[in-house]
Amino acid sequence: MEKLSIPKGTRDFGQIESFRRKYIIEKIQSNFIKYGFAPIETPTMEHLSVLTGKYGDEGEQLIFKVLNSGDYLKKIKSEDYNKDAKTLLPKIAEKGLRYDLTVPFARHVVMNQHNITFPFKRYQIQPVWRADRPQRGRYREFYQCDADIIGTRSEWNEIELTLLMHDVFKSLNFSDFEIKINHREVLFAMAAAAGLKGKEIPFCTSLDKIDKIGIEKVLHEINLIKGKVEIVSKYLEIITSSVDQSLKIKELVALTGSSNKGFEELISFFKILDEIPDRNFKISLDFSLARGLSYYTGMIYEVKPTKVKIGSICGGGRYDNLTGMFGLKGISGIGISFGLDRIYDVLTESNLFPKTSNGSPKVLITHLDPTAFIHGINLIEKIRRAGIPSDLFPDSIKIQKQMNYANKLAIPYVITIGSDEISKARYPLKNMSSGKTLTLPIEEIIETLKTNQR
Repeated sequence: MEKLSIPKGTRDFGQIESFRRKYIIEKIQSNFIKYGFAPIETPTMEHLSVLTGKYGDEGEQLIFKVLNSGDYLKKIKSEDYNKDAKTLLPKIAEKGLRYDLTVPFARHVVMNQHNITFPFKRYQIQPVWRADRPQRGRYREFYQCDADIIGTRSEWNEIELTLLMHDVFKSLNFSDFEIKINHREVLFAMAAAAGLKGKEIPFCTSLDKIDKIGIEKVLHEINLIKGKVEIVSKYLEIITSSVDQSLKIKELVALTGSSNKGFEELISFFKILDEIPDRNFKISLDFSLARGLSYYTGMIYEVKPTKVKIGSICGGGRYDNLTGMFGLKGISGIGISFGLDRIYDVLTESNLFPKTSNGSPKVLITHLDPTAFIHGINLIEKIRRAGIPSDLFPDSIKIQKQMNYANKLAIPYVITIGSDEISKARYPLKNMSSGKTLTLPIEEIIETLKTNQR
C-alpha cells in the first residue's frame, strides 16, 4: 500500500495551528476594516490569459497550469509533440491557479467598473499557489492578506498603507521588523544611466538579489545583460553605505544625471511622515529593493523581521498600468500583501502567540452519572449563551478519564456535576493550572469565566 503523503510545499494544519492562523487573520482583518477596506473574493482559477504577462519571466514559470477538462489531448496533433512547451500549453491548459491576489483584483475591477465607486478600497484574504522550490518560509500553497486602494494617485495612499502595516504588527505584539521602501522610477532612472533602458525588469531582478547572492554575482548578471558594470558598481557602493537617506538620494540623483518623479515622491513621503506625531516608524530607504513583480511602477514596500531569519512578511507597491492590461486605462492603484504563513512562522519562533490560542474550549463540564449529564445540558446552554467557548463531555466514563481529556487539550477550567451539586445548585469550578476550586452558582461561574483569562 502506498504511503500517504501530501504534495511538497503544502501542509496540514492541526487544531493549534489552525486556531493560531485564525488569530492572525482576525488581527489583520480587524485592521483592514478599521482603515475602511471592504472585502471581496475571487476564484481559485483564472484564465491563463489573465495571469500571463504580469509577473515577469521568473514569475511566469511558477504559475500552476490546470489541464482542460475531459480529453485534454483532443486538440493535439501528432506534429505538436515535436514543438516546445509554449506551443503545446494553450492546447491542453486554458486556466491556472492564481499566483497572487492583485492581478485577479485588477481583473475584477475592470469587469465590475460600473458597479464600483472610486477610489475603491478592498481587502482580500485567500490562498495562492506558486510552483516554487519549497523551503523554510516558502511554500507552494500559502495565504495572502491583501489591502489595495485603486482609482486615486494621492500620496496619502502610500502614507496610509505605511500606517496600516505598523498597526497590524502592533496588534500582533510584534515589533522586531523593518519596512524597506524604494521607488520603481528611481530604479528605472538607474537602469537608464547604466545603459539598460528597455531592460529595466532584468536590472531590477538582479539588483533585488544583492542580499542573496552578493555584489560580485549581481555585477556578473548585469554584465550578462550588457549593462555598464562600473555604473552599477557605484550604485551598489551607495546602496550598501551607511550614510544618511537624504544623502543617498542626492548621490543617486547626481549619478543618474537627473531628478525624476521617484526621487521627488520619496522626499515628499518622508516629509509627510515627519508630520505624524506619536509614531515610532520602522522605515528605511533601500535602493536595492526592487520587488520581482513587473507590474509595479511607483513606490514599493517590503517588510522583513530583524531577528528571525526568513524572507519578507509583507510587501507591495504602486501600480499604474495593471487595469490597463485588461482595457481600463488611467486607473492607478496601490496595495500591500501580508504573508500569513511567514507571519505564523515568525510569531512561533518569537513565542508571541497568546496562551489562549490553542483552540480548546475555556471550560469542560464533566459528570458522575447519566442524571448529571442531563443536568449538564442545561448548564452548557447557559454558558454558551454567555459567549464562552465550552464543551460537555459526551460519554459516561470514569471522572478521571474525563479530567485527563481536559488536561490533554489544555482546557483551563472544569466543572464537575454530581447529585450533591444538582441539589444545591452550586458547582465546583476547578482551575486546571493552579488546582484551585471555587464552588459557585452557575451565574457566578459564568461571570468568573468572563473575567478570568485562561
